[in-house]
Amino acid sequence: MRNRYIDLLRAAAILRVVVYHAVAWPWLTIALPAMGVMFALAGSLTAASLERRDAAHVVVSRIRRLVPPLWALAAVAVPAMYLAGWDDEKMGLHRLAYWIVPVGDPPGSEWGGDLWGPLWYLRAYLWFVLLSPLLWWAYRRAAWAAVAAPFAALLALHVTGFEFYGNGDAIAWDLATYGSCWIAGFAHHDGRLQRLRAWVVAPVTLALGAAAMLYLRAHPEEYRSDLGDVPIAQALWAFAFVLLALWWEPPMGWLDRVRGLAAAVRLLNARAVTVYLWHSPAIFATIALLGWLALDDLGPLDAPATLAGALLLTAVAVVAFGWIEDLAGRRRPRLWPAAAAPDRPAAPTGADGPAVKQHWTHGPASEPDFLQRLAAAAPAAAAPAPPGQRRPAAGDEPVTHRLPVAPAEPSPGGAVPGPRAEPAAAAPPTGPPTGPDTGGHRGGHGALPAGGFGAGRGGRTPERLAAEPPNTGPWFSSAREHRPPARPVDARERRR
Repeated sequence: MRNRYIDLLRAAAILRVVVYHAVAWPWLTIALPAMGVMFALAGSLTAASLERRDAAHVVVSRIRRLVPPLWALAAVAVPAMYLAGWDDEKMGLHRLAYWIVPVGDPPGSEWGGDLWGPLWYLRAYLWFVLLSPLLWWAYRRAAWAAVAAPFAALLALHVTGFEFYGNGDAIAWDLATYGSCWIAGFAHHDGRLQRLRAWVVAPVTLALGAAAMLYLRAHPEEYRSDLGDVPIAQALWAFAFVLLALWWEPPMGWLDRVRGLAAAVRLLNARAVTVYLWHSPAIFATIALLGWLALDDLGPLDAPATLAGALLLTAVAVVAFGWIEDLAGRRRPRLWPAAAAPDRPAAPTGADGPAVKQHWTHGPASEPDFLQRLAAAAPAAAAPAPPGQRRPAAGDEPVTHRLPVAPAEPSPGGAVPGPRAEPAAAAPPTGPPTGPDTGGHRGGHGALPAGGFGAGRGGRTPERLAAEPPNTGPWFSSAREHRPPARPVDARERRR
């Protein structure tokens, strides 16, 4: 079952990128640091996959979902730039391979800056995916120290002025700027972030946000008043926003009451890569079209007209190229995936108390709550079995969760002969079961039906339990992202 709050965050971040590039309002980078949010959500989903699957399979799966939409853009952008006069004799043909797998910045002409400029995000995302097995290993051993490590790396790059060769410099700056957000996604996945108290989250968020704003104001001549141009301020502000946004998960029942909003959220989540790749060319085409129509100076209506045209052309690109995302994700191709998909049923709740909070990242139930449920299930396990059936003895294997059985009665000689025989006249209970049997599912542990292992669901004996496959729960694909610039920039500027 999808987490609709996370889907809403991702959709808002994608829409913010489109609006920011169309109208260039610097305050949008402060209102919603979209790139930090998207890296954090992708990190949480990647951690969920790494916890259940081998690292090589996770990395290959992420790359497979990422590169086919890029190939569609390359099929249009590269020929267009050559037809427009791109003739870079200094560029080796090997750099064109970055349009196939973006481990480096895909090259392009000055005319085609709107085609290749935003691709820095795909390059940064790919490197985060490649490094995620190592980052996940470090996080599981160092926890919050691993979250803080990218801040230290960013400060070292800034103080020393060290530059890496070629694409390495931009890669290092992006990893250091957004690394803490990515690893904070790990903390969201395993529930560590949600377990923080409000009296911890509030002062940390305020301190990081204040530091970011003070640093931004202290460099008005070196940078513009835009967080995208100030890596240190960007890193601090984005992490503060992510910390608060992922810690606070409000109920989302209101989403369906706003007409069209839920469908828009589903569409943006299903076509995140396509929207990111094609929104900048759509803005470029809109500006060119308004100029051709002599409507390039509309005064107060200039920004709304540009944004409206960009949204319309991006929607055309979604219809024309969005189905490639479905093929890359091994789903049935759809032209406009705004319809609601059927949700998988949530894990059932026992009758002995409130449901365990189900995190969308499939984290286990908290230990105290599990112990309470196990204790509540003990009386049901010790109840007399129906005629012709028996409770599992101490040596029966395998059983997913061992439950207490009745103590054996010592013989007159002091020896313990084994489990006590049940009274032959014992009648099976006729009341309703005390709670559903959730098998081995990690998300919750309800009580067994009254009567023990032999009752309920057609008689779930230990042999049947052993034959049933484990319930691994639903799994969600990774988020896809976005980000500036909408103009040609050099390597140092692309650190934003």
